[in-house]
Amino acid sequence: MSRMDDILSSSNDIIFDSRIYDTLDNDIISSSARKTDQIEAETDTVLEPEKETRTFIEPETTQPHLAPEILSSGIYVLDRSIGGGIPGGSVVYISATTKSMSEVFLYQFTQSRKTYYFCTERRPKYVQQDIANMNFDTSQIVFVDVYGSYFMSPQGEMIDIGGNGFMDAKIVEFMEYNLKSILSEETDGEINIIVDTFTFFMNLNLNSGIIRRLMNIIYETTKETGGLTFLYSLKDSHDQKLENEIVNTCDAIFDVDIEKTGDKIISKLSIPKIRGMTPTAEMIKFKIGEGIQIDTSRDIA
Repeated sequence: MSRMDDILSSSNDIIFDSRIYDTLDNDIISSSARKTDQIEAETDTVLEPEKETRTFIEPETTQPHLAPEILSSGIYVLDRSIGGGIPGGSVVYISATTKSMSEVFLYQFTQSRKTYYFCTERRPKYVQQDIANMNFDTSQIVFVDVYGSYFMSPQGEMIDIGGNGFMDAKIVEFMEYNLKSILSEETDGEINIIVDTFTFFMNLNLNSGIIRRLMNIIYETTKETGGLTFLYSLKDSHDQKLENEIVNTCDAIFDVDIEKTGDKIISKLSIPKIRGMTPTAEMIKFKIGEGIQIDTSRDIA
């Protein structure tokens, strides 16, 4: 049995509540009992002539427009720069140059609420160390080890996948299973979901339709929980057509780049898209210190 099969069959590695089966069994028993009572009642009923009835179609009523709840990103100055935060239920696509160290955004996002952190490029223990080294609290983070499930053997040795379509399909199945489990578990309050990186999934040796299905599950899970999902991607690292489809689905786009001016490197964030709010037209400069430090100064032309 492969490591992937071990993981999918083990409740220790997958977020899952087995009590859901008890609930389903009780529902089935209750439903059967109701049907039996209904049949017995119908048997004892004397049929009467049908009475003339009139059917009235109620006019449709439009539900009042409700503004989305604004959630903190975990970076106060960033929230203030974009109008208070990010609308709840948003999927945020972060497109970053690999030299920008933009994963620090992800680390700081974990400080706002309980976070499910899917690690695809490194082992969770290394990501946890980096978060702790930035003096961030890791007690609210649940790490999901996609990396180890894909690249490691049951004996803990590194294996060469080499575009194995079967293993690629299995890791998507693993991801979908965890997302569905999160949805069944998290019924109280908002959560974060972070995928570090989503580039990993876009580069799998699979039909693009499978990645689209995964994206749809991520989107539905985010809407149902009312929290925030951050998909971290690396620029120029995957098929542009597939990325365009993913970006079109996402509710917000964070675009991170760096600019060299003389002897300085300037990191910049732009947010060209954010559903439910007005996108900011200005570039937001930042630097990495103890977390993300937003530059609030204004350039004078």
